[in-house]
Amino acid sequence: MGHCCCKPYNCLQCLDKTNESALVKEKELSIELANIRDEVAFNTAKCEKLQKEKEDLERRFEEELRRMGWQQQAELQELQERLQLQFEAEMTRLQEEHHGQLLQIQCQHQEQVEDITASHEAALLEMENNHTVAIAILQDDHDHKVQELVSTHELEKKELEENFEKLRLSLQVALAPYQHLEEDMKSLKQVLEMKNQQIHQQEKKIMELEKLAEKNIILEEKIQVLQQQNEDLKARIDQNTVVTRQLSEENANLQEYVEKETQEKKRLSRTNEELLWKLQTGDPTSPIKLSPTSPVYRGSSSGPSSPARVSTTPR
Repeated sequence: MGHCCCKPYNCLQCLDKTNESALVKEKELSIELANIRDEVAFNTAKCEKLQKEKEDLERRFEEELRRMGWQQQAELQELQERLQLQFEAEMTRLQEEHHGQLLQIQCQHQEQVEDITASHEAALLEMENNHTVAIAILQDDHDHKVQELVSTHELEKKELEENFEKLRLSLQVALAPYQHLEEDMKSLKQVLEMKNQQIHQQEKKIMELEKLAEKNIILEEKIQVLQQQNEDLKARIDQNTVVTRQLSEENANLQEYVEKETQEKKRLSRTNEELLWKLQTGDPTSPIKLSPTSPVYRGSSSGPSSPARVSTTPR
């Protein structure tokens, strides 16, 4: 309150002033306290209202989250079924197309083989006819030459016999006094017989050589035929190798596409399981959002990607 500086007869006035000041201050404090209480009550009511609104919003958020989770699960299931149907349809179409192409290639290959076989048989028949004609011509020529040789040999033999007989007679007449020359005549006869044997042997050798020449001609013709057949077989083998390599490449491409589609299906299944697990756990702090770059988003917006068509044109 402070020290009173008034005189004693003025002390009561000071006390009255002091009491009035205290009453004023008390009244002001009461008013301020009432204001504070009103403000506290207002803030309490406002806080309760905000708490109720928060609870309402949380409840509606949970309901909306569950609804979105169910909706997203249904959409994912529908998307998975649609992708599965598209995948099966595409696989069926590719298998039918590949089967049709294989049948077409097999038919073309069979036609080519039949054409080659027919051409080969025609060529063989023509070669056999030509070979028969050539053998007939060579046989006629050979028979004519043999006949000429036989005639020539007979004439030479007859001439030698005549000459020998003339010589023998002349020798007998001229050398009649000389009996010892008979042995020389026998020796000469033996020499002539040896010469005749040599001539016969030479004729046999000539005939054998002619037969060998004929065999060589036949063997050469057979060798040419076999060489031509080998070339045709090599060409067919090369063509079959090209077709087989092309079919192997097509099968490898189809297998690779099937493996990629299987891996994509497994990845979608794993993504679906992860989304279902997140929906079942119901973690509100990690809401599920589909990124525009995610595979499901791309699949639903642009559809499944179809594999590149495999070229089946024979090289």
